[in-house]
Amino acid sequence: MRHLFLSFCLFLAITLSAQEQKSVDFISGDLSITVFPEQKQVNGTVTYTFDILKPVDSIFLDAKNINFTALKLNGKKVKYVNDEKHIIIKKRFKKGKSQTLHLSYEVQPTQTVYFIGWEDDASKNKQIWTQGQGKYTSHWLPSFDDMNEKVVFDTEITFDSTYQVIASGKLIDAKKNANDITTWSYDMKQPMSSYLLAFAIAKYDKKTVASNRGVPLELFYYPEDSIKFEPTYRYSKEIFDFLEREIGLDYPWQNYKQVPVKDFLYAGMENTTTTIFSDGYMIDSIAFVDKNYININAHELAHQWFGNLVTEANGQHHWLQEGFATYYAQLAEKELFGSEYHFWKLFDTAETLTQQSKEGKGESLKNPKASSLTFYEKGAWALALLKEEVGTASFKKGIQNYLEKYKFKNVKINDFLVEIEKASGQSLNDYDDIWLGDTEFPMAVAFDYLKNNSSSISDFISLQESINKVADKKVQLSLIENAYDESNSIEFKKRLILTYAELFSIDFMKKIIASNDLMLRQALSLKTIQIPSELQTDFESLLEDQSYSTIENSLYRLFLNFPEQRKTYLDQTKDIIGFSDKNVRLLWLTLALVTEDYNSLKTKDYFDELGSYTQEQYDPKTREAAFQYLFQTFGLTDTNLGDLAKASIHHSWQFKKFARALFDELLKDEAYKDRIIALLPELNEKEKLYLTSKLE
Repeated sequence: MRHLFLSFCLFLAITLSAQEQKSVDFISGDLSITVFPEQKQVNGTVTYTFDILKPVDSIFLDAKNINFTALKLNGKKVKYVNDEKHIIIKKRFKKGKSQTLHLSYEVQPTQTVYFIGWEDDASKNKQIWTQGQGKYTSHWLPSFDDMNEKVVFDTEITFDSTYQVIASGKLIDAKKNANDITTWSYDMKQPMSSYLLAFAIAKYDKKTVASNRGVPLELFYYPEDSIKFEPTYRYSKEIFDFLEREIGLDYPWQNYKQVPVKDFLYAGMENTTTTIFSDGYMIDSIAFVDKNYININAHELAHQWFGNLVTEANGQHHWLQEGFATYYAQLAEKELFGSEYHFWKLFDTAETLTQQSKEGKGESLKNPKASSLTFYEKGAWALALLKEEVGTASFKKGIQNYLEKYKFKNVKINDFLVEIEKASGQSLNDYDDIWLGDTEFPMAVAFDYLKNNSSSISDFISLQESINKVADKKVQLSLIENAYDESNSIEFKKRLILTYAELFSIDFMKKIIASNDLMLRQALSLKTIQIPSELQTDFESLLEDQSYSTIENSLYRLFLNFPEQRKTYLDQTKDIIGFSDKNVRLLWLTLALVTEDYNSLKTKDYFDELGSYTQEQYDPKTREAAFQYLFQTFGLTDTNLGDLAKASIHHSWQFKKFARALFDELLKDEAYKDRIIALLPELNEKEKLYLTSKLE
């Protein structure tokens, strides 16, 4: 009999991948975990309550490589099979009977839980965080990969008292135990999909502000980043209040938290009540001009309705999450920065989507494997044109009805379209075919929409048509200068610079620099490669701009164009660091090292500093830039090669891809190849395995 049980469970396990258990409804999950960072281990217990909707002879949970130390069903031991992907309980369950399942377990997650800095005793920014989007929470918690299973999770986490522990839900207790250990308890009132359950652990400070309705907005930051708090979280309350008004349904959860973490895999992730985002978006007031958190802030918050409150049934309906979050983030930016800013951003995405279609790479919004460009940008466009088609009132009414009807449930695209059809009294069959089903981007419709809503975009498109009709560059420049003088739109002028800078006269370039507008000066610095000597002084003024992008571009261009002034430019910019990825500092160090006789007594210090930025303590963007500068100039030391080996197995796939591509280049050089072979004994097993495979 035991053999029959095992055979059945093993057969069942093959068919369980992310399947929905339609005969079982899991209601709540009470979770208690202790995290051991040195061992990269999570020990926990979880108690699920569930109802049987139809008679069924088995239940299962997704559980990746989890070791179970105890399992009880309704307080009694029960047989189970653990196939390292699922835990399966074979038993006849009767309809209507509520059940309790208690599991004790331990696991060393190979993904989903990231232990940052714990291998370096000297690290001052040790942290732990989760990223469960997709089907990954089951790597640290026996749970449900299928998004259609929604559970009310209450979470207890025990950890070192000197840290801050943040999790989905509302903090109701932080009980200090012996040996400086604290148990943080978080309560959730409403159900959510497992992939939206998250926690983050680090040394944080926080400030709390309240929305207009009194919802607590808890904004976390590293203690050393206090000066970055205001520019990073600028407009957070305004964004929250705007989205509540615009969406027309109150924020559905108890509170809202935003948490920066190191080496995050993406820009941000909308875990229920708890957005985790890359600490690269922690910025100072100068960086705000070039790269800020506003769009990510609004995008992840919008997901609390579109993705968390109502969740896609499967990947075919992913537009209902990413397209909607992108659309509402764009509206929030429009509220903050104005219509011109909004429509010109749409112009940019329309051009990109048009090019995608022209290259034969267009994708349907119903394709579960579509690119981010499709789901995010084409998805947002689809909503903008839907609102245009049915009218603002019907659109907002349909959105409200859709959210109210399907709150805490899973949805398909047709569920949304039906609610808009009801609200508007219009058939959306043609809309569905053109915007959602077709792979092509409806460029003519999109550009007509832009021209009708923005006079400056209409003027720009007309100007482009006029310029294309003439071949004489003097005539073209005259058209451009006249249009520039007649327009009051900074976005229009910026676009002229980015599109036609190579045609500009010296006098016209002087006029742009003299405007003292940061965005126009930045655009010109970006597009000018050869700086005429008559403009040297004008371009030198760009080094004083309150923009790290402008300073970086201008320093590099001036350095190349006027070698006799290199030492002066280096002296002028020696104390500028730039963004969190140290963009200006890394460039400065490289230029200082290649400048003959520049502070020669400090040459070794400069080289050591540049080389140090490949180390694990720095974020991937900083490390990537340092690797590139070294590779293109002086070469990589053995220490740098060791750091590159660590990067080759990094959890961030983008950074890992970069590191492996660089190794491919290095291995073409026999000297580098010999050095890499000599380095192998010093590497850990994963690093050694990867490089050995490349060498073979």
